[in-house]
Amino acid sequence: MMNRSASVSFTGHRSYRGEADAPLRELLRRLYGDGFRSFFSGMAVGFDLAAAEAVLELKAEFPDVRLVCVLPFEGQERRFPETARTRYRRVLAEADERIVVCPEYRPECYRLRNDRLVAEASLLVAWYDGSPGGTGYTVRRAERTGIPVEHLAPLREEMTDPRLF
Repeated sequence: MMNRSASVSFTGHRSYRGEADAPLRELLRRLYGDGFRSFFSGMAVGFDLAAAEAVLELKAEFPDVRLVCVLPFEGQERRFPETARTRYRRVLAEADERIVVCPEYRPECYRLRNDRLVAEASLLVAWYDGSPGGTGYTVRRAERTGIPVEHLAPLREEMTDPRLF
């Protein structure tokens, strides 16, 4: 049984290209020092996958770190570009646990995955620029349920108006 008070989930845009890799690694080390041991990734291309890889790097140094991959459905990687599929499969092979939210694709599977990420964590780490979509949904859900959000991306000014969501 995992300790939710020591768990972190990640959410971020598919457009992430490593802009916050160094701050992410620094944050993970600090979170480890603060007692966080379980890390949950939704395993999407972009920030989710980069965060999972950073957790595996931390785990190489601190074996009590746990990476949990929360998949919206089995086979989500089939439409990923080949390089992302290779990274995805490597991360899954090294993960401590895999949670599959839906056995096959359903229209609500991504929302259910995002809900699970929020439900498992006491902290959400986000690469969120303020634009609408699944990352925004996950950030707002965490905030509504009282889970703090650590932002690694600067919010775009024009996207911070809550009426846009």
